[in-house]
Amino acid sequence: MNKKIYIYANDSETSKRTKKQLKQKLDNSGFVLLPKYTEKADLLVCIGGDGTFLEAIHKFDFPTMPIIGINTGHLGFFQEIMPSMLDDFIFYYTQGRYSIQQLSTVKVRITTDIGTAEHVGLNEVLLKGNSTYSIHLNISIGGSFIERFSGDGLLIATPAGSTAYNYSLGGSIVDPRLKLLQVTPIAPMNTTAYRSFTSSILLPSDLSLGVVPDMNEEKNKLCVVYDGTTAEYENIKEIEVSFSDIHVNLMRFENYDFWTKVKSKFL
Repeated sequence: MNKKIYIYANDSETSKRTKKQLKQKLDNSGFVLLPKYTEKADLLVCIGGDGTFLEAIHKFDFPTMPIIGINTGHLGFFQEIMPSMLDDFIFYYTQGRYSIQQLSTVKVRITTDIGTAEHVGLNEVLLKGNSTYSIHLNISIGGSFIERFSGDGLLIATPAGSTAYNYSLGGSIVDPRLKLLQVTPIAPMNTTAYRSFTSSILLPSDLSLGVVPDMNEEKNKLCVVYDGTTAEYENIKEIEVSFSDIHVNLMRFENYDFWTKVKSKFL
């Protein structure tokens, strides 16, 4: 067995202990353990919770190799196995008894008066103001104007991210096998003065969401948050949110079922 494996773990004691145990077991099984990350790795093992998983894919610029998660955190929705299953993991991996769940990502493109910037998220992209003020966003779908949204912001989630912040906002849980984006309002204003949509909108993969902020000079900054990382922009001309052509390849074992995991974690 000459498969090359890189292990990424957070700094918790449980993760450190699990990493040490896994390295010993992999070494005894003939695997090659890489001292640092490289794109030539056959497998990336991520030890921690969902936050550590997201941290790893951004740190390594969305790796193309399969990723397996070992849960030492709390929810562990991306993480496939528990620390007590290390021997099972090695057995199933050696036998080839696994599948690859390909997760879609979302891309946001921001155009300002000085240029453009792009960010990619696995879970979601969040558009919000940088203060306690409400924001006003002119929204279009597929190039057609929809409405002038007023509220705290908008969350655009992938199916993988539908169980994260989106779910907390009252959005729907979406099976990852569906290729769509979910636009969920955050504290929308729906009064005689302002009319905003109050429930999630589902967009097919071939349509993009266009956003033109309507902001005055005192409140001309907007925060773009992708998987928890915040970037602040001012003098925005246009924002486009769409599917990205980047995918994350998550390893799942034979008995994995999305809705069984949803039941165990949420219902």
